[in-house]
Amino acid sequence: MEMGGQSCFKVLIVCLLALIASNHAQLEQGFYTKTCPKAEKIILDFVHEHIHNAPSLAAALIRMNFHDCFVRGCDASILLNSTSKQAERDAPPNLTVRGFDFIDRIKSLVEAQCPGVVSCADIIALAARDSIVATGGPFWKVPTGRRDGVISNLVEARSQIPAPTSNFTTLQTLFGNQGLDLKDLVLLSGAHTIGVSHCSSLSNRLFNFTGKGDQDPSLDSEYATNLKTFKCKNINDNTTKIEMDPGSRKTFDLSYYGHLIKRRGLFESDAALLTNSVTKSEVIQLLQGSLANFFAEFAKSMEKLSQVKVKTGTEGEIRKHCAVVNS
Repeated sequence: MEMGGQSCFKVLIVCLLALIASNHAQLEQGFYTKTCPKAEKIILDFVHEHIHNAPSLAAALIRMNFHDCFVRGCDASILLNSTSKQAERDAPPNLTVRGFDFIDRIKSLVEAQCPGVVSCADIIALAARDSIVATGGPFWKVPTGRRDGVISNLVEARSQIPAPTSNFTTLQTLFGNQGLDLKDLVLLSGAHTIGVSHCSSLSNRLFNFTGKGDQDPSLDSEYATNLKTFKCKNINDNTTKIEMDPGSRKTFDLSYYGHLIKRRGLFESDAALLTNSVTKSEVIQLLQGSLANFFAEFAKSMEKLSQVKVKTGTEGEIRKHCAVVNS
């Protein structure tokens, strides 16, 4: 009887350990080596085939990656369509996110090769990295094995994704909630070295900073005048696009930080990096270092970001179509 009890206990322990392991599996390099060996090459080839026709997609895809990971972790919840409940993609921070069709097209190719194997979450992470590398930016490791989430909530996206108007305290809190520190904040903000935004993202800085028709004093006055004269001519302009890194928006380099020091960061969230001694010091150190150092440090932060609260093992699912949960 005693031996039987011990055996039963051992079996129970083994079962519990197996359950824990399945729910807390780790991401790994080459996760699809046996189940879909061509998966990563299919994604890479598609990126290389199309990104040079639309290089601005590199900025769009890394932004999608960022916004996805800040809500429920990197689980492709940003791709889900709204149903009876409004989803993340319809939240204000995501209304200007692009690249959904690009991800869907990759998913179709991968599904044709290996049905029900490769997650939409992994496709976002890999496509973002591959597009940045293809346009001359840094490489970072993307271990795979993410699973897709089944919940997408507009309210969560609105409250958890940093806004262009965020101050330092808000940025520190939102990044900290994802296990990212102040160095990560500075480095990931460096992605603003590529791409464009809209005048609506900085209209208050230019025209109504404190509600009295004034201009943000932290923004270089000459730069502000130039913006109001040639780009964002009135507070109601919601369509004009503006470079986040003027003169260098297609090149992944250090010039974004150079603009910051000159008080020419486009957003309040950019300017906020100079309001704290730690983040300001990080900006200065990056500018004093080499491009290779920036690439290496950026890669470390992207590796941390792309593993935020990932679902692995038996969590979530592998969606057949990225925009809808499996029926």
